[in-house]
Amino acid sequence: MIAGQGRKAIALITVREIFDLVRDDLVLVEEELARQSAGAFEPVSEITSYLLGGGGKRLRPALLLLCNASTGRKSPGAIRLAAVVELLHSATLIHDDVIDSADTRRGRPSANSRWGNHRSVLAGDWLYMQSFQMALEERNFRILDVLIDLTQKMVEGELIQLAKIGRIDVTEEDALRLATYKTACLFSGCARLGAVLGGLEGAEEEALADYGRYAGLAFQLVDDLLDFTASAEQLGKPVLSDLKEGKVTLPLIYAMENGHREARELVARVLEEKEFHSVRAETIVSLVQDSGALGRARSLAHEYARRAKACLVGRGDSEYARALMTLPDFILEREN
Repeated sequence: MIAGQGRKAIALITVREIFDLVRDDLVLVEEELARQSAGAFEPVSEITSYLLGGGGKRLRPALLLLCNASTGRKSPGAIRLAAVVELLHSATLIHDDVIDSADTRRGRPSANSRWGNHRSVLAGDWLYMQSFQMALEERNFRILDVLIDLTQKMVEGELIQLAKIGRIDVTEEDALRLATYKTACLFSGCARLGAVLGGLEGAEEEALADYGRYAGLAFQLVDDLLDFTASAEQLGKPVLSDLKEGKVTLPLIYAMENGHREARELVARVLEEKEFHSVRAETIVSLVQDSGALGRARSLAHEYARRAKACLVGRGDSEYARALMTLPDFILEREN
């Protein structure tokens, strides 16, 4: 439980109960995604059907649905916008894989490895445009403002990442800014959209948006940690693929800050070779684990989860509020 600052604390529920609350709505979201994919131009439809059928927890749609329901005013437009944010997320995954020359996504061949970069980029572009076309049906400029803002920030995040690719001088501030733009802004946007659909404004809307942002930061930090603690099967991609692609994440930054000169030299060599030739991936993993960097990054993830929960103080004790209170714990405990 979290202290209620004079108000009743919100009790937690199980992870299964979180998704049970929105299970029926998520089925409708899946149906909407299938309709959008089936109605696409055939070369695009093939890629979107493949990508949307590749699994994923639909965490972002679930977040939007939970935040909307927590307002006490469930909107029929929530289903459509939950599909919108999943399509936006899918578009970013396609473009990410093209930029990173990734071969796998969620344990399967990536879109670019199957259909090539040109077709994949165009499919991602189509998904962006279709998302906004769907959002226009709400006839709500506030919703468009939120979607435009989060999409711009995600693109800016890609540009920030490109500027840092292959560089060893990435700082903690750089990594957290990148996590905010590439990951947390979409989580924040999902929560904000749920609030807007529920008629919240001002401080109440901002509190849910902040909740999403902190939950998104925790999610990205756990993602970074899993690169050093999970198996390739759990990750759905090779271990330390981020480093091979030239990305220096927070655990590596902390390991190098902790005075491990050998870690810095080995990381520099991998960045130069863009492969694990003269340095084994297992060696890097061991150095990071021995440096205490994983514990430091994990503590920061827990801090962001705590901040997310603090944003819910005063929101009552509905089943949806309890689900939102539990969601950061699910993020911290996930294994893939």
